[in-house]
Amino acid sequence: MQMTDDKRTLRARMRSLRDEFAMTIGGAIEPPPALLARLAPGVILSSYIPVGSEADPSGVAFAAHERGVTIVLPHVESRDSQVRFFRWEPGQPLADGPLGLRQPLPDAGEYDPDIVLTPLLAFDAELNRLGQGAGHYDRVFARLPDAWRIGIAWSVQQVDRLATDSWDVPLHGVITESDLWGEVSA
Repeated sequence: MQMTDDKRTLRARMRSLRDEFAMTIGGAIEPPPALLARLAPGVILSSYIPVGSEADPSGVAFAAHERGVTIVLPHVESRDSQVRFFRWEPGQPLADGPLGLRQPLPDAGEYDPDIVLTPLLAFDAELNRLGQGAGHYDRVFARLPDAWRIGIAWSVQQVDRLATDSWDVPLHGVITESDLWGEVSA
């Protein structure tokens, strides 16, 4: 796919492509060995509960949990609010949040993650990402510049090149069902 400045059109096209692909593949993205090497007690990893056809990071989250990593999930109060991260253990209840999110209760304990797994609509070889458009993860990346930024996506979400804005922060890596791009280990 070619670069486009019309992010709204690209978002719609990528959602449709992602929806179609997810219906045929299913399952969670598995953690590559390079990422597993980063997962150790004391590390805080932010995962997420996929919405719709977003690539599912639960394979990474469960592997991290087995290695003693603290798992946190994003929590937002509105489209414009800052993302906060609250601790979550597999099996703990989640609340319905805005934007279709499933999120921990705010009394779960707030943490800043060392590794941020992020959903996306599209990514390119330069590890730029196109998100949903609310800027939640852009603000997270600005607030946590030392956090390791890993996109979780389906391989069909890769495009030739994305137009970027001044506030866009590239990812360190992207993991798909079939490959990885960039650096996902220390």
